[in-house]
Amino acid sequence: MSEASPPPAVRASDADREAVANVLSTNLAEGRLTLDELSQRLDLVYAATTKDELAEVTRDLPAVPDPSTRNVTAWIVSILGGSSRRGRWRPGPRVRVLAVFGGAKIDLSNAVVTTSEVSLRCFAFFGGISITVPKGVDVELSGFSLIGGRDLDVGDEPSRPGSPLIRVRAFSVLGGIAIANPPKKRI
Repeated sequence: MSEASPPPAVRASDADREAVANVLSTNLAEGRLTLDELSQRLDLVYAATTKDELAEVTRDLPAVPDPSTRNVTAWIVSILGGSSRRGRWRPGPRVRVLAVFGGAKIDLSNAVVTTSEVSLRCFAFFGGISITVPKGVDVELSGFSLIGGRDLDVGDEPSRPGSPLIRVRAFSVLGGIAIANPPKKRI
């Protein structure tokens, strides 16, 4: 019987080389590599023809954090004014919203959510917070209101598989916090 030969090495793409070069740059910025070491390793990266050769260049370095965890929003603050988050943005797993004598508008319709749950802790004091969530997303609302209000109006559409859970802890004093689906578009 003959032994099976090992599978052929997978060839590296230009995108693979660029990804490894980014890992090396991050490790340089964090002080794990010197400029000389970076230069030597980059020569190896751009000369590599297989993924195994690329892996060898970063073998002694720690994994770089997932880029999807960077640039996340953790605080939205409105004091004597207004603030809004809408369009394409990345909420963190926990977002704190503060509106004091002001208002905050948060639209999660086009947000890039990378976790299975987003927790919004909202506090409105003489202010208001409006949160828009896409249809088919489960929303849990808790908290209390003192001479103010909390409102949840997301319809009864069943949740879509794989959609994140939105937990809202809403506290209002002489203010209001409202959660709703996007308004219907007029024709």
